[in-house]
Amino acid sequence: MTAQRDITVGELGEKALLARILDALAGSSQAEIGPGDDAAVIAAPGGRVVVSTDTLVHGPDFRLAWSSGFDLGWKSAAVNLADIAAMGARPVALFVALALPDDTTAGFVDDLALGLRRACEALSPDCAVEGGDLTASDTLTIAVTALGVIDPDLRPVLRSGARPGDVVAVAGELGAAARGVGMLFDRFRDASGRPIAVDRGILTDAEEVDLDTQLRPRPPIAAGIAAARAGATAMMDVSDGLLLDATRLADASRATVRLAPTPESGLDDDALRGGEDHALLACFAPDAELPDGFRVIGRIDPRGAAAVTIDGVAVTGHLGWDPHRDWDAGRG
Repeated sequence: MTAQRDITVGELGEKALLARILDALAGSSQAEIGPGDDAAVIAAPGGRVVVSTDTLVHGPDFRLAWSSGFDLGWKSAAVNLADIAAMGARPVALFVALALPDDTTAGFVDDLALGLRRACEALSPDCAVEGGDLTASDTLTIAVTALGVIDPDLRPVLRSGARPGDVVAVAGELGAAARGVGMLFDRFRDASGRPIAVDRGILTDAEEVDLDTQLRPRPPIAAGIAAARAGATAMMDVSDGLLLDATRLADASRATVRLAPTPESGLDDDALRGGEDHALLACFAPDAELPDGFRVIGRIDPRGAAAVTIDGVAVTGHLGWDPHRDWDAGRG
């Protein structure tokens, strides 16, 4: 790949920019026909394809002062892989559309493509970027469509399948990403509130972990398929906060999620109302053997007045992240 990392995409043009991206992704394709044609051709064992789309927009979803190109590539892949895993499916392909300001450097796009590749390799090795689109925009936007397949002997795991008596369990960590973004807003803004570069030299080891969880989440992708094989009755990705996403599961299942935090469960306020850890929330029959990585955090009750309770007390107030309500409209 050329060393001209400071040249902008406006100077480079679409053809040369696409060549750089394909160079970064070279050799990673898992498709019958991969990047470079009008469309990719993906094998679909069992004939059932799971599709999800997620978009990251500069402002409400990330700040360039805090996130590198590699960070954004990694996160864009991870959040989409988590949605596929939450269906009990196996991710097989990502399609990435980039809307880039003309002054974006080619080096930034190189790093973004590499982040996408490395996230797939680390989190879901059978998945790769198999195509996408490029366009210009005043606002940096990354839109990813993810494809997954359901193993022939399995069924998709929906939000709507939880039944009274089921245990509620979670795989993955909760709360770290919320602490990470809180740290960014509290400690890495100037007097006017604009984001400034992160100085990792002043962070403790624990703060580094929280920051990395926010910028480069590591959802437990393999746990989604394991949950489906263990007979999970309902499942979803925890992206907007445990309470908000548990409410969505409860509403879909017409049930009540009764959370029962313990000192060992780690269900503090960051875990309950924070987001972006991309853990997997799942329900299992009472006699099911939980897959490795899942821990019980509650039970499913018949639907009562509240969608979610904590130790029997109805949950009210702020439940989790809502971009239309919670974005502060800051830029950086």
